[in-house]
Amino acid sequence: MRWLTLYARSRRAPASLAAVLISAVAVGALARIGGGGPVDPRLSTLALAAGATALAVGLGGQDLALDRTAAIRWVPRRAVHVLLCGMLIGAVLLAVQTMGGQPASTAFVVRNSAGMMGLVALGAAWCGGPYAWIPPFASLSLSFVVPPAPDPATKVLTWMLLPPGTTAGAWTALALAVAGTTAYAVGGPRR
Repeated sequence: MRWLTLYARSRRAPASLAAVLISAVAVGALARIGGGGPVDPRLSTLALAAGATALAVGLGGQDLALDRTAAIRWVPRRAVHVLLCGMLIGAVLLAVQTMGGQPASTAFVVRNSAGMMGLVALGAAWCGGPYAWIPPFASLSLSFVVPPAPDPATKVLTWMLLPPGTTAGAWTALALAVAGTTAYAVGGPRR
């Protein structure tokens, strides 16, 4: 059990968890200010993106050379790390939204948290741990700016804001989750 504590501390888990909680509570407060209207998917997506970017710093250790030479199998640990982070941001958002009275659907949160963590894992494999936040931030920015349209390319670009039953959103999130988790688990963070 000691190795798990050391691993969590080396990945900045306490500070990242605090940032995930604070961002979810802040977005929950924003949702309450908005009144009793329909649930805005942008707020839930913003909370998930904030949580994913907070957890992104933990995908790279303090010393990458030490990580690469360790006598443990990193592939399963890295994959579990990404999956647990995705479950954490989704669970925190659902818990905060349940207390706030305007929860997003569970399917929406699961889809977006899986896709977000896939983007973060791709960012860690492509840019390194400190810059793993760039792909989810860029994707979030695109989905907020690109106007909705029925063509498939636009649906793929705005997958985060699509309703939960949309095929394009589900497949895009799944592809990002699988590709990101695989790239990060096999290759680790970029130096």
